[in-house]
Amino acid sequence: MPNKPPTILVTDDEESIRNSLRDILEFEGYRVLEAEDGEQVFRILSDDTVDLMLLDIKMKGMDGMEVLSKLKENNFHFPVIMISGHGNIEIAVEATKKGAFDFIQKPPDLNRLLVSVRNALDQHRLSEENETIRSRLPGVPEIIGESRAIEKIKETIDKVAQTNSRVMVTGENGTGKELVARWIHEKSQRSNEEFVEVNCAAIPADLLESELFGHEKGAFTGASSQRIGKFEQADGGTLFLDEVGDMSPNAQAKVLRALQENAIIRVGGTEKITVDVRVIAATNKDLLEEIDTGGFREDLYHRLNVIPIHVPPLRQRREDIPALARRWLEHLAEKDITFAGISFSDDALEALKEQQWSGNVRELQNAVERLGLLAGGTTISGKEVDSLTLTGSRKPEGTDSLLESIDTFQGFKEASERLFLLRKLNENDWNISQTAEAIDIQRSHMYNKMKKYDIER
Repeated sequence: MPNKPPTILVTDDEESIRNSLRDILEFEGYRVLEAEDGEQVFRILSDDTVDLMLLDIKMKGMDGMEVLSKLKENNFHFPVIMISGHGNIEIAVEATKKGAFDFIQKPPDLNRLLVSVRNALDQHRLSEENETIRSRLPGVPEIIGESRAIEKIKETIDKVAQTNSRVMVTGENGTGKELVARWIHEKSQRSNEEFVEVNCAAIPADLLESELFGHEKGAFTGASSQRIGKFEQADGGTLFLDEVGDMSPNAQAKVLRALQENAIIRVGGTEKITVDVRVIAATNKDLLEEIDTGGFREDLYHRLNVIPIHVPPLRQRREDIPALARRWLEHLAEKDITFAGISFSDDALEALKEQQWSGNVRELQNAVERLGLLAGGTTISGKEVDSLTLTGSRKPEGTDSLLESIDTFQGFKEASERLFLLRKLNENDWNISQTAEAIDIQRSHMYNKMKKYDIER
């Protein structure tokens, strides 16, 4: 089937001008519609699709500038070429500011007019194609970073996404564990099915089982109707168990059974329901420690931890900070014109790299938004980074500095633990077995800690 010719709406209150433009454009193969005033323009647009408009500025009633403004208000995005016999630079500039593609004086030069028409239609076609491509792209933010750690995570995602293997994503709060899980789903054969998330830490223990497995009517007080749980909702897709280390012992036992049997039983029910679910779990806890203290089942850990992915904290991949900061500033500018035109100086990016970021990417995003709003000009300086970020002093080395620089208990605990391990390793001349024995932990845990905190001699 041949492509339909582009439709051009010629708007001018002089019939002779409309006829001349119609003859020229139809000879070039375009479909032409005519309007003699602004009111007729919007009657036509309510019934027909237009790819381009030629619009006279001086018309009776609503003039061309008013029509141009109203087109924008009503979200018409086709290009508009303004035509006027009384053109001057001021009018041309005003028309361009209002969104006109071009400005041509009467009587129009034929070649100039046709070149402008072709360019406007080409740009509009490319814009629509780009919009179509963007609409097909996954609505999952890109994983930003060029550090070896991030490259390794991306490589692992590419390898495991096409399988059904379970994945355990570990890392501190704010590092982007959910983003990793979403990309595994997005690149998998399950991407057209549901990605269902459960935050195990946010749901009370007595309600978590009902949330995961659903319940039958009358199963407990308040269960007035049957409810489908997250396992059933994710059937065919992916179930993301966030903060799985906070799951109650009862829920752990039932999740283990569900993974073993690929089936669940609703709370208050007896019927086994088969489910096809890929499970991705995430935690900010050291589950091996939780196993030692009885807080987490070892058999469930081994069921979930088939493919481990560790997302390191921001302070261990400082080279990613400039790209993350610039991308978040661009994202803010796309959503809010307040941030348009603002950028970071080189010394500002260096200053950002020096901060501790105990809250990781989430804290960096908050800081970038604060800097964009409160910085004095269009370029954010290093001094402004130092004065407006709340992450504390740079690269602390002792516990007193940690107390001054880290606000969260988890951040302080982990920074202190890393400092302690480094000191003990130095005291034992980096003999791993000897250090593990001296601080009374298993050697395997020592290796896990060193990997977690990126500790190398």
